[in-house]
Amino acid sequence: MRSRSRKLDAARLYFVCDAARELGQLERLLDAALRGGADLIQLRDKEADDDRLLEASPIFRTAADRHGALYLLNDRPDLVEACGADGVHVGQADTSVASARRVAGSRSIVGLSSHAPAQLDAAVAARGDDRPDYLSVGPVWTTPTKPGRPAAGLDYVRYAAARADLPWFAIGGIDATNVGEVRDAGAERIVVVRAIAEDRDPESAAEKLRSALDPVPAG
Repeated sequence: MRSRSRKLDAARLYFVCDAARELGQLERLLDAALRGGADLIQLRDKEADDDRLLEASPIFRTAADRHGALYLLNDRPDLVEACGADGVHVGQADTSVASARRVAGSRSIVGLSSHAPAQLDAAVAARGDDRPDYLSVGPVWTTPTKPGRPAAGLDYVRYAAARADLPWFAIGGIDATNVGEVRDAGAERIVVVRAIAEDRDPESAAEKLRSALDPVPAG
């Protein structure tokens, strides 16, 4: 768990990807994202059955190992061990953090989505198995990957920057055109989906996003 925690603390660019691709294409996409600077990848596919998740997982695991990154599974703590994942990400309406940790295993990373200050405050106040290892904060802007979820806005990013005492990632509609706004609001880490997956050059897209997270030199 210590090695996973160090990697999580150092992570800046989190790429969430589905399994709705031919496996060779999926491998190339993940490798490109990781070469470009992603250091945490998540398999999130609400349409995939267990067999498809288990089929795709070795691609994620191997890519993560090749680049020294972390691999998390979305909302399936029961499959963490079978998928060889480093942990699981759960939402506010999913199983609790403590329950996810019990099912996934005590060494697993457990991340939690948050959409409003009260949810962030509750996560920060939690202790023991109830405390997530990291949070996502958003969506900053509306996004088709979260249909019906209203934007939390940059004010929520600023709130997280002032209040959160655990790793957190801004999420939601972030791309190369607006990542600077998110950084300026206080985010040091971001989650992206389409900004890499839908780019014709995913490696270059990841590089631009990762470099945009670096502090702007003074002067």
